[in-house]
Amino acid sequence: MPNLQNFVSIQVFFSLWEIFFIKNLSESEKRILKMKSKTGIKWKTNLKKTALLTILLTAAFLVGRGIAYVKYEKIGSQAIPASGSVSSENWGLGFGQEGSQPTGNASVDELKKYDAHYVGSSAEKVIYLTFDAGYENGNTQPILDALKKHNAHATFFVVGHYLESAPELVKQMVADGHFVGNHTYHHLDMSSIASKESFEKEMRDVETLFKEITGTELAHFYRPPQGKYNTENLKMAQELGYHTFFWSLAYVDWYQDKQPTREEAFKKLVGRIHPGAIVLLHSTSKTNGEILDELLTHWEEMGYTFRTLEDFVNPSE
Repeated sequence: MPNLQNFVSIQVFFSLWEIFFIKNLSESEKRILKMKSKTGIKWKTNLKKTALLTILLTAAFLVGRGIAYVKYEKIGSQAIPASGSVSSENWGLGFGQEGSQPTGNASVDELKKYDAHYVGSSAEKVIYLTFDAGYENGNTQPILDALKKHNAHATFFVVGHYLESAPELVKQMVADGHFVGNHTYHHLDMSSIASKESFEKEMRDVETLFKEITGTELAHFYRPPQGKYNTENLKMAQELGYHTFFWSLAYVDWYQDKQPTREEAFKKLVGRIHPGAIVLLHSTSKTNGEILDELLTHWEEMGYTFRTLEDFVNPSE
């Protein structure tokens, strides 16, 4: 219930608002308002109604913000679901000054608790190259060729369909010194999977098929499909021995009928590159296959070197 103090405050606001509003009207505007009042429109009353509506809308906004703040804990400059929450998150980034690391919607320290990561150290001009491989359409080979030319090693996150349909390319990835990580078997929204058994099956099926194809163990690097996750999923992956890798640089390169131009790609990938970048590209992108050689050269000319996610997890002394 509103108390007397609130009522008086509102009345004072009405008076001040009305005085300020009328004071700033031109003489012609005042005459128009007075003429309208003669025809039955109570303009001063309407002013008060407008002010009241403004107050109510402002109050509603502040209440909504208050509820949102209660729902989320502030960790650094990021909003993370409160303890015990299993709500789904979509990985996202906020970019600031050119050449600086972006902020994620979870902090480095918060993710680290689950062996999850999105960016490396800002102290060295290092790039970690990663590719999401959902299916094969002829663009992986030029990507592998460009990587080999630059002696750059990457991590390819594969799904079950890729393993089934392109086993020879998977073998080439391994032979060329690249790592192959887990993008789940069916590329599902893993944040919707509450069962640990179902989560584990999605992961283990990729491991099993990869070993059948290559005779080697899959690298225990996990990338959540579509960037969707929750803390329970991160825990599940951690308990299976995985490091989860999001990204600190990516661009819209996955639409086959709307591929970015060379200029669009370079604007994003050169303009937003930063020390410790975990770069996400899609091996299905025709643009990526065409520009990767030139892009790697450009990054090298900027003083960057390339390391693997294995180097990230187990840095040399």
